[in-house]
Amino acid sequence: MDFFTHQWLLAYSEPLIRGGQVLLIVLLAWLLQRLLARGLTRLGERYPQLPVQVLLPLRGVLRWLIMGSAFMLVLERLGVSAQVLWTALTGFVAVAAVAFFAIWSVLSNLFCALLIVTLGPFRIGDCVEVIETADKPGVRGRVLSINLFYTTLEDLSEEGLGTWVQVPNSLFFQKAVRRWRSGEFPTLRKTEV
Repeated sequence: MDFFTHQWLLAYSEPLIRGGQVLLIVLLAWLLQRLLARGLTRLGERYPQLPVQVLLPLRGVLRWLIMGSAFMLVLERLGVSAQVLWTALTGFVAVAAVAFFAIWSVLSNLFCALLIVTLGPFRIGDCVEVIETADKPGVRGRVLSINLFYTTLEDLSEEGLGTWVQVPNSLFFQKAVRRWRSGEFPTLRKTEV
């Protein structure tokens, strides 16, 4: 072996070995994922009482666990510390969880506004009542506007005549709602004594 070949082997042997290890990790992860998927399919065929609604999510969870573990192993082989990876991952998950809970009500109202517009449980001009309980009346009024967060109602009760009430859109899907298309609430007839 001459001097240049020896120098070339010394210079490139470590990257070639790492590349081979990375390739081996990816290949083994893919193979393990395929074997587990095939095993779950055979398990479902052998035991038909196992619902597909259980096997499909299980297959997806296993696939993500295997590929995530392989990704972590690849990064570790490339020189990234496992402690740094886990710290970054847990920090990201914690921030994502806090952000998700912080914007949950906003996202809920946005989605409910989309449902109100597309499904049309009521329209502008209708009179609606959000019922609290069977013995307690809720918010009533004529629908003036529907925006991304609130539905604005004109309060038609005697004590609140002329005031506007903004009801979060998600409330219309959490409570029972009465609707009058005529634009007027029915008057209650008092029985004569």
